Amino acid sequence: QVQLVESGGGLVQAGGSLRLSCAASGRTFSAYAMGWFRQAPGKEREIVAAISGNGASSYYRDAVKGRFTFSRDNAKATAYLQMNSLKPEDTAVYFCAAVRGSGGIYYVAARSYDYWGQGTQVTVSS
Repeated sequence: QVQLVESGGGLVQAGGSLRLSCAASGRTFSAYAMGWFRQAPGKEREIVAAISGNGASSYYRDAVKGRFTFSRDNAKATAYLQMNSLKPEDTAVYFCAAVRGSGGIYYVAARSYDYWGQGTQVTVSS
């Protein structure tokens, strides 16, 4: 079992930056692969980025590659999503997710994840 709490969302102008955090509790953080997903009104939930339990492997959807960075600090049991050069189309509720997996494997499908945070709103104004 693991509990996830996102923070760091807010309102930012296009071109600005935000850093989202996902604090985990309950189990050994390094035993979980992590993902960031987002969902805008009327749209399907989509993968933003994923990272393996050991932090060695990661994935970014094309729309955010080069702008977003997914990192994790297993000692602090926290995952981060640094978002730079934000665009209005990045506006969505962002969710942190976790699934058991301590090695170098990451997961990109929402159905792969067993644990989810409550979400944090990111709004990028044009």
